[in-house]
Amino acid sequence: MALVKNHIAQDLVELEAYATLEDAKEAFISSDDTKKDYIIDEIIKFHGGSEFLIEYIQHNKIHKNVATKIASVISAMEPDEAPIEAIMDLLKLEDAYIRNLGISMLRDFGGSIKYYIVKFLIGDDRDLRIFAINVLGDVDFAESRDMLVELLEKEEDVNVAMTAVDYMGEIGEVEDIQLLESLKERFSGEVYVQFAVDGAVTMIKG
Repeated sequence: MALVKNHIAQDLVELEAYATLEDAKEAFISSDDTKKDYIIDEIIKFHGGSEFLIEYIQHNKIHKNVATKIASVISAMEPDEAPIEAIMDLLKLEDAYIRNLGISMLRDFGGSIKYYIVKFLIGDDRDLRIFAINVLGDVDFAESRDMLVELLEKEEDVNVAMTAVDYMGEIGEVEDIQLLESLKERFSGEVYVQFAVDGAVTMIKG
């Protein structure tokens, strides 16, 4: 590998310039946290580098500063090049710090994540529909309410619908109350529905 000389705090530090993503990945994994910032900046230059970084923070316990650096370089990417679906998977983790980094990155991409959410919302997988609703609630971009309304107009799964109802209590408008009330009839056999809908309506009315 070639060596690049970099002047940091008046000290000459030799930093490796990596020829391949594999070289950079190996260096990242084996280095201590003080060198990882530089290597992250190198990894992101390679095709597939961003996917590696997201996968790494998803499956490995790393220092918060390193995770934040990864989030920073990925947020600076063009949305059509960023691993958005992989970032969405971070919201499934138990680690609240990593989840919040995922939310922050998705917010930075704004409306560019709409395609991925729609793909999950219209899919047959109930769990993915619920996950997409949670992403809408966490990221809360301009189209969130409209997308939840469209979902509720047709949704037949009570668990999916009630997840959406919970968020509608936060972002719904008075004009949505009629739709929410109609869910009581659609899911008439479900006791929880009346409680959830009444709660959302109360929140909307303020």
